[in-house]
Amino acid sequence: MAAKQNSSGIPLIEVYWSLVAKADKKFSKIRDLPLYERSRYDSYFSKVFKVYTELWKFQQENRQKLVDSGLKRWEIGDIASRIAQIYFGQYMRTGDASYLYESYVFYEAIFTREYFKEGLFQLLNLANKHLRFLARFIMVSLLLGRREMVRQLANQLKTVLEECKRVYQDVNFKEWKVVLQDIVIFQKVDSAFMNMRPLRYSLVLDAHPDSIRHVSAPHLKRNLRLRDGILCSYHPHEIKFSEITLDTYRMLQCLEWEPSGSFYKSGGSVIRGSNTGVGQNGTRSTLNQLQDLTDPTLPRNPRKAVLYRASSTQFLAVLGTACEELPSDGVLLLYLSGARPYSASPGRDSIIPAMDTVDDIQSLDDTSSLDTQGSPGGHVNEVCLNSHLDCIRICSRGNEGLNRIYPCDLLPFTRKPLFLVIDSESSSAFKTISGAEKGVFAILLLSPCSTPSIATADLSHQNNGSLFTMFLTTPIQAFCHLLGISASAVDADTFDDVEKLLSSSLQEWGTKLATESALHPAWGQVLCDQFLRRLILRFIFCRAVLTLYTPIYKEAGFAPQCMPCLPDSVFPNSILCQSVVMQIANIFEAASSFVFAGEVMPGESSQTLEGRSPLHEESSAKKT
Repeated sequence: MAAKQNSSGIPLIEVYWSLVAKADKKFSKIRDLPLYERSRYDSYFSKVFKVYTELWKFQQENRQKLVDSGLKRWEIGDIASRIAQIYFGQYMRTGDASYLYESYVFYEAIFTREYFKEGLFQLLNLANKHLRFLARFIMVSLLLGRREMVRQLANQLKTVLEECKRVYQDVNFKEWKVVLQDIVIFQKVDSAFMNMRPLRYSLVLDAHPDSIRHVSAPHLKRNLRLRDGILCSYHPHEIKFSEITLDTYRMLQCLEWEPSGSFYKSGGSVIRGSNTGVGQNGTRSTLNQLQDLTDPTLPRNPRKAVLYRASSTQFLAVLGTACEELPSDGVLLLYLSGARPYSASPGRDSIIPAMDTVDDIQSLDDTSSLDTQGSPGGHVNEVCLNSHLDCIRICSRGNEGLNRIYPCDLLPFTRKPLFLVIDSESSSAFKTISGAEKGVFAILLLSPCSTPSIATADLSHQNNGSLFTMFLTTPIQAFCHLLGISASAVDADTFDDVEKLLSSSLQEWGTKLATESALHPAWGQVLCDQFLRRLILRFIFCRAVLTLYTPIYKEAGFAPQCMPCLPDSVFPNSILCQSVVMQIANIFEAASSFVFAGEVMPGESSQTLEGRSPLHEESSAKKT
């Protein structure tokens, strides 16, 4: 049969493969660009997107002719998968959620039409392509909260992997078994209880930006907005999937807008995790359903870079680029979560020297008390002051110069506004940044140096992520985990009551801060930003809960710290904070787990000191 030709006489299949070669060349360039090459990436993205658009349109218009000339279905699926990868990469570099939705559309079309099914167990290369596709689709579905789709994909990944092991007996699929194990564990931790409300900023559940009271102090120079973020997390044996750790996964979503339709339909029914179908004639049915996931009225998400096992030089290169490109009204958030170069043993006063490899570091109990507050004569305090240990390990490879971040490494970048969230046993070492800035006050939210024992099951960092990060992203769930309250013990109505109470309390605390004459200008500049404001208020709640928690009451190293200091009105011993913690503890019947001042009454606040809070009265009425 004569080959199908275009108007120039060139066979269509040759035109197609020339477009594929051109697209592959540009794809390899954009894939290999490091995160600090932002300007080049933006330029390359438009070029690679243009050529893939041309390629996709060409195969759509000539699909049957190309198939007649020998084009396989999996080769069409491979092009669609590349386009989905490009969209996802652009989302990870820009934070623009529309790219994430587009990636989902292409991946779901591949999944529903089974592009990789034909010849799957005859070609090893095709089997690997299908496994990679499933893993990438799982990542996109995770970030979109499509938990039912994640379950389906994980089951198919298991089925395909078992069949591949049976068919290709000479091939080692050990790495894919690890991938499958990772997603199974990730699903167990990312449970329905952890997703009872969106991690992203929701206009339905969180304070509307228009209702946020700005600081009007005369000495306040400007209002800053979160424009960029760097999320870096590494702990030995931590829960992760691909290059997204559990802590990064939570923090990433916490810094984005929740489209109003993606969690609640009208009437309040939850649709998160529901499956969407793809029509036979295209992706229109998916696109129609995904219209609920987009909200053109929302501002753009802050730009973010996610680093996993990056060397210190790579980390500093990305940080330098972000600072250089930060707009004049912007603030850069740096989330740095990592282990100290040594681990503490279960004994409170014992220290284990630094380990050389990841395999040397065992999953040890994090309950040891590291007194960085100045315990007189204690050898633990001496270790904490050792500059070789007061750092964060961010990867496993290389020597200590290449895999550690020291406080002094961040000082050159304080010429721009920085909002630092340090989640590590050595977090207190980073207090030295405050007061040593090179131009602009830096804000620091510092995790406790020690983590309290969880009341019931083993929920260590390796098993459930950081308690501090959990408080910043899912505070009610963190409260329950601290007390050992199981998910099955918290019904939807109870969670709803606590959610409303905490939300209204945080809004009250924000108003209180905005009117405080003693508020440091560094805090005043960022309180207008809804993402940073929510982090600050949740930090205050976390500090109050851990300070008042009976098992660690008045013990050094178990409470988070912040720099500069916040006003006394939001200190843990204030009536404002204690009353909220007491109300939440009463709802969970756990008031005995905290130490409250005798004059604190449940429901008291700065606005209701003469009587009960309306929410508490409503809850009491329900109980009676």
